[in-house]
Amino acid sequence: MSAKRSSINRPPTPDVDRDRENQEPTLQEIINIKMIESGEKERLKELLRERLIECGWRDEMKSLCRAYTRKKGRNNVTVDDLVHVITPKGRGDFFPHNNPLSPFWRNSARFYVVTFVL
Repeated sequence: MSAKRSSINRPPTPDVDRDRENQEPTLQEIINIKMIESGEKERLKELLRERLIECGWRDEMKSLCRAYTRKKGRNNVTVDDLVHVITPKGRGDFFPHNNPLSPFWRNSARFYVVTFVL
């Protein structure tokens, strides 16, 4: 019995781009592969988590979520709502040019690429 459920709307499965299979990987893809293989990507992610906690960013995002939930009512808020509300604030707070952590992340990425990839 192979009847499809009419309540589920699935997008069509995309065809594999045959041309893309024969192309060389991009520099970004090569860097990503090397970072995963070396464990550097996981190390940087863990370091980022620690730095976000240290600088109070994580607590600020929690506070924003709590305030929004109180305002709208606990039963009227979804995870998607929270993500939509805090994403601009979270990115704006962490990635501005005057952020003391920004140069650290740029330098870490440059060092890794120059040392291990190129």
